[in-house]
Amino acid sequence: MFKKLLLLTVGLCFALVASAQKIMTPSAFLGYDLGTQFTPHQRVIDYFKYVAVTSKQVDYKDYGTTYEGRPLIAMIIASADNIKKLPEIRFNNLALAGLEENNAAGKSVTNAAPPANTPVIVWLSYNVHGNEPSSTEAAMQTLYDMVDTDNAKTQVWLQNTVVVIDPCLNPDGRERYVNFYNSAKGAMPDINPTAREHVEPWPQGRTNHYYFDLNRDWAWQTQRESKARMFLYNSWLPQIHVDFHEQGYNSPYYFAPAAEPFHKDITPWQKEFQTTIGKNNAKYFDKNGWLYFTKEEFDLLYPSYGDTYPIYNGSIGMTYEQGGIGAGLAITTHVGDELTLKDRWTHHHSNSLSTIESASANANKAVAEFKKYFDNSRTNPTGQYKAYVVKNDNNDKARSLTDFLKNNDIKYTLGTKVAAAGYNYFTGKTERFDVDEHDIVISAYQPKSVLLNVLFEPKTFVADSNTYDITAWSLPYVYGLRTYGLNEEIKTTNSKLTDVIPLPPQPPAGTVMHAYAYVAKWQSITNVKFLTELLKNNIKVRYAEAAFEAGGKKFEAGSLIIARAGNVDKGLDNLLLATAYNTGVELTPLNSGFVDKGVDLGSASVHLIRAPKVMLVSGESTSAEAMGEVWHYFEKQINYPVTLVNYNNLGYAKLSDFDVIIFPNGDYDGFPSERLQGWVNDGGKLIVLQDAVAQLAGKKGFDIKAKEVDTTKIKPSVKAYANRIRNAITTNVPGAIYKIDLDNTHPLGFGFPGYYYTLKLSNDIYELLGNNGWNVGTVRKDGYVAGFVGDNSKQRLKNGMLLGVQSIGRGSVVYLVDDPLFRSFWENGKLLFSNAVFMVGQ
Repeated sequence: MFKKLLLLTVGLCFALVASAQKIMTPSAFLGYDLGTQFTPHQRVIDYFKYVAVTSKQVDYKDYGTTYEGRPLIAMIIASADNIKKLPEIRFNNLALAGLEENNAAGKSVTNAAPPANTPVIVWLSYNVHGNEPSSTEAAMQTLYDMVDTDNAKTQVWLQNTVVVIDPCLNPDGRERYVNFYNSAKGAMPDINPTAREHVEPWPQGRTNHYYFDLNRDWAWQTQRESKARMFLYNSWLPQIHVDFHEQGYNSPYYFAPAAEPFHKDITPWQKEFQTTIGKNNAKYFDKNGWLYFTKEEFDLLYPSYGDTYPIYNGSIGMTYEQGGIGAGLAITTHVGDELTLKDRWTHHHSNSLSTIESASANANKAVAEFKKYFDNSRTNPTGQYKAYVVKNDNNDKARSLTDFLKNNDIKYTLGTKVAAAGYNYFTGKTERFDVDEHDIVISAYQPKSVLLNVLFEPKTFVADSNTYDITAWSLPYVYGLRTYGLNEEIKTTNSKLTDVIPLPPQPPAGTVMHAYAYVAKWQSITNVKFLTELLKNNIKVRYAEAAFEAGGKKFEAGSLIIARAGNVDKGLDNLLLATAYNTGVELTPLNSGFVDKGVDLGSASVHLIRAPKVMLVSGESTSAEAMGEVWHYFEKQINYPVTLVNYNNLGYAKLSDFDVIIFPNGDYDGFPSERLQGWVNDGGKLIVLQDAVAQLAGKKGFDIKAKEVDTTKIKPSVKAYANRIRNAITTNVPGAIYKIDLDNTHPLGFGFPGYYYTLKLSNDIYELLGNNGWNVGTVRKDGYVAGFVGDNSKQRLKNGMLLGVQSIGRGSVVYLVDDPLFRSFWENGKLLFSNAVFMVGQ
């Protein structure tokens, strides 16, 4: 009630309209017919707020903001009776899943029996890709139809259905697209596909502010928008979720049922009800003569989509795809038809209502199957393993993993000393091991068991290799944490379901420290944040080139050393203590530079880390998403300044102002220039990733050479035309995990054991570098770990270099063949990339 009173402040016009008690259509409210122009995001918000103060059947949720400050909202719609009971409905729905939730009275409802008339919850998510904008227009019309008290059909549906509408998951991307289109269009839409208004400039509107694809971020929650949305989503857990998209404008409409491959843990009911909803959608499309297709292209495997994540959380998750990317207000398709924005939003609107109708007609069954799904998860988990033990070999990474688990409501405890046996992810063998008190123990007997299994399975079974995204993501490899899968549940004496891995102990308040030097480990991005804060405060930090022992402790190569020498007048002790506390880093004070074992702190083998001035190449030549990963890493993860320079403007930049230049994945015309090579020769550090590495191969002055493949072993054969797509995947690597040997004595390998798990997104591999280079990361013939790799690519990906450093004059080039920052969820790669930026060449 209080929120509704606050919403009355949106303006006198809203209040006057509300007094009429007849809700305006979106077109009447906006002053133009839907589909005749793109609605600015703020006007979408205005309409939802207007409905919130006018209708008695809605609850408006302002659940967060984007990186650019735009509001993220959702509207919950129910019957006049149910809208008053939303807290009870939500609590009882979570109780069906066995997820403990306390109501306002503090009474646990986990085991409460749901009422006989428990409503089904349908969640509709629109416009996750900003340049697929038609669904936001449909969201407004769908909202109107659901709250229109004169609409007999929708009012009947609401008797047993609660509907959640999120009108725009990606406001920043949508506004980027809409602003472009409005600035490029003429007085009338130009339906010629080659017209300027149909050709978006870089970086396009698909992604959010940092150029992340939010439809790949549901599980990882690396982005501000995803974190806010998933907190709301997991507090409801709907039975049905639809993610509305657009595809190329020449394609007809796609809706469920989805294509193979299906993950093996998807239940028969989830498949069956996709078909039920699909047939109901088809009924309306058939009536109107609209073209559509099903069971093709869009599969259900990768766990971080807007359809698969809900599926692995007990929902019927579906993707709907309307043809229309780049279509603007109107365009001519390849068959000569004119496709308009009105056509596009109308199709989405039809399927929005059709889905709600199907849910209402099958509400009792949907709720019963939802409960059955979670009952089975808690009592009879389907995964190969019944428990997982993650060894806490790295406290920072372990804490990062537990944060991830909590974000996804996956329960864990801390271990107690006991002997156990299980499958070792890193050796591929079943072994005996000891569980320690700070290890992470995760039982599969819990509500989120299916999601847990999908995220931890060592190898994901792929029934059909023609998949839409990466095929490997197992968390032990993502975090680089030694893990065991157990065939039986393991009991611990810890009573809490989510025991927290403690932060490093901090000195009591008022403690005065005045050590000769302080040492911090170098083992995770936590330590990188500590380093960057010190560098920004002009504190001199050094690293040890080799392991040493001092003060009764052993410190590995790369450990950070902050000596009093050179930092005398900088309030060193207080600043260090505050920075360590804020970043969660444990500091070890040393009273002497004379170490117990290894080189002393004043040795030439202890190197000063100079604060680098970093340039990140951006613009049309780069992959926007790859560039965005690096941008986000600097600004939002390690809080360190980076200058973005478009590649086309690189010739005007004063290169001597920078110590490090990063070329993300991209296609760079005229790369590398003589000027850039001269900068490297004079002491600059060039970091190149993925295709940028390939563009240096064979170039004068660079030792990098693509590995040759013996094509004589690939025998020609007669191929059927119908199998052309499947035959093409023999060279595919859509995302597979490889174990590489790592030289951790080199600065690029600091903080790692003698190996690293890399996510291969291509079959790129290189010959070993010559005498001027260091082959830091190499893959052997047995390096493959998990994920789909085409037969021809498997023959190629062996006995070569994937991580390397070459000295050129006084400078260096760091070759990163794979993306260590992939979608910002490949946690173990962040330290590797940090080594490239801060450690190599110091």
